[in-house]
Amino acid sequence: MFSYFFVLVAVFTRILPHPWFGFTAVGASLLVFGARRSPRMFFLPVLILAAADYYLTVFAYSYPFHVQAYLVTWLWYFAACWIGYSVLRKRASAGRVIGAAVGASTSFFLASNFAVWLGSPLYPHTAGGLATCYIVGLPFYGNDLLATTLLTSAVFGVPVLARWLVQLWRESTLTGSGPNAA
Repeated sequence: MFSYFFVLVAVFTRILPHPWFGFTAVGASLLVFGARRSPRMFFLPVLILAAADYYLTVFAYSYPFHVQAYLVTWLWYFAACWIGYSVLRKRASAGRVIGAAVGASTSFFLASNFAVWLGSPLYPHTAGGLATCYIVGLPFYGNDLLATTLLTSAVFGVPVLARWLVQLWRESTLTGSGPNAA
C-alpha cells in the first residue's frame, strides 16, 4: 500500500510549486514501486505520472500537449520501476539502494536531455549543441540525484534502522544495562 501512496506523493512533489527544480520524489517512488509490486502493475504509476505531465503541460504551463514529446519520459518511468524490481526486490542493501538511485537519476538525465536535444530547436544538432543541452540540465540532474538518493535511502533505510534500534533496546533491557536498570 505504501508504494501506491508514495507515487501520489511524487505527483504532488511535481505539481506543487517549489524552488528546487528537479527535487521531486518521482525517481524514488518508481524505484520503491518496482521493488514492492509485480511488473504487471508498472502501468499504474506510469499512467498517474503521465496524467501529471499532461496537467503540468496544458494547465500549469499553458503549452500544447504532444504525446511524442513525452514518450522517452514515460518509457523511463517504466524503466525506473524495472530497475527497482530487478535491483531492489530481493535484496535492498545500502550499495544496491544507492546504485539504483544513481542509475535511475543518471539514466533519466541522459535520456531526457538527449530527447530534448534531438527533438527541439533549442540546441543546434551538433556535438556542441548536445554538450550545451547536458550542461544546462546539470542543476536539474544534481537535484534529482540528491532527491532520489535521499528518499530511496530513507524508504529502505528507516525500517532497517528501526529494527536495529529495537534489537539494541531489547538486548540492553535483557542484560540490565538499559535506561531502567538500577
